[in-house]
Amino acid sequence: MSTRRQLDPATEPATLACLRRELHRIPEIGLQLPKTQARLVRELEQLGLEFTTGSSISSIVAIVRGAGRGPAVLLRADMDALPLLEPEGVDYRSEHEGAMHACGHDIHMAGLIGAARILTAQRHTFNGDVVLMFQPGEERRGGARIMIEDGVLDAAHQRVGAAFAVHVGPGRLGQFMTRPGTLLAGSNELRVTIHGKGGHGSTPHTARNPVPVLIAVATAIERFTSERVNPFDPVIATTTLLRAGELVNVIPEEAQLAATVRTLSEENVGLIRDELVPLISNIAEAHGTRASVGFIVDYPVMVNDPSLTSRAGEIIRTHYGADRFELLAEPRMGSEDFAYVAQSVPSSMIFIGCSPEDIDLHSAASLHSPQVLLDDSVLDDHATLLANLAMDWLTTGAHPSSSQPDDIAAPKVR
Repeated sequence: MSTRRQLDPATEPATLACLRRELHRIPEIGLQLPKTQARLVRELEQLGLEFTTGSSISSIVAIVRGAGRGPAVLLRADMDALPLLEPEGVDYRSEHEGAMHACGHDIHMAGLIGAARILTAQRHTFNGDVVLMFQPGEERRGGARIMIEDGVLDAAHQRVGAAFAVHVGPGRLGQFMTRPGTLLAGSNELRVTIHGKGGHGSTPHTARNPVPVLIAVATAIERFTSERVNPFDPVIATTTLLRAGELVNVIPEEAQLAATVRTLSEENVGLIRDELVPLISNIAEAHGTRASVGFIVDYPVMVNDPSLTSRAGEIIRTHYGADRFELLAEPRMGSEDFAYVAQSVPSSMIFIGCSPEDIDLHSAASLHSPQVLLDDSVLDDHATLLANLAMDWLTTGAHPSSSQPDDIAAPKVR
């Protein structure tokens, strides 16, 4: 079993852990992240890499050129934070009130910078280009889609032939996890407004109360996903918002509902659109009201390329130990806009657990919780895995008929 070098920012001021904590202090939300972008640009300038910044969003695309012409591969890190108030407890707490890196994107950025350092130092050992994609707006803003439209996949001498991403989260420290095929669910929104007729609470017969209709709709959504959906291709529809009325004795004109809908196949996206949406309208009409129904597809299903993912598992077992790789039996119902990249080129995403070792994993806070704790001692492995995936693919993956190279070393990065 390989060992992890503990990064100590007190004695190693240039470590990735220090960079991660700098980034953690300046979280920014959405597509415009000027402070975060400026900090990453400084790192890329120090490495002497060519890069461009987005014209409409705070994206960065950098390129590590190898020794000669060859194929291109992409490595991605997301940059944005969440609108959460970070509690007291760490000395690198957010300095931006109401914003927090609670999804590990600060670690992702530092890890990709670490990979850039390795690749820059070893660029003489491979041919081809590595495109570094620093992406804002992952949290429901579709930043990956925007960067694809802006040409990130064609930023090198030729279109990238593969893409990789590593995502941290709660779990056993340093444990890598992934699976071929469907890895993460697609994310969709269902929004319903019931239009009734307002009135006095004492005379409901003169009104058309939208509140009980909305309750009937919420119940119908629950029954639909349990009765109309194949249990081996599940859909999760979670009602998260109910809004109606202001005064207890007034029947409101309208009532609103919103639900997040997670799907694992395009077939079920069609099922929701073609059957559930009309059902909601019919329920409203049956009660003498009218429904406005919006079904919004946010992110597609994240599908890992089987060949890339199999090779990634081999690399992890070789360099970090077989006991540190877990092949997930089932997809996870979270979503990721790296799925847009995976729709365009063969891609693979790998998870790495980074809960502090003194935390009970059964009670560890989840991502998107202000209580989440993520240990940046995984950064060395995060960076070397990204670098190894890129160099391995440039050497063998782009030319599968060629012989396998000698073991790629997992160099330490500072």
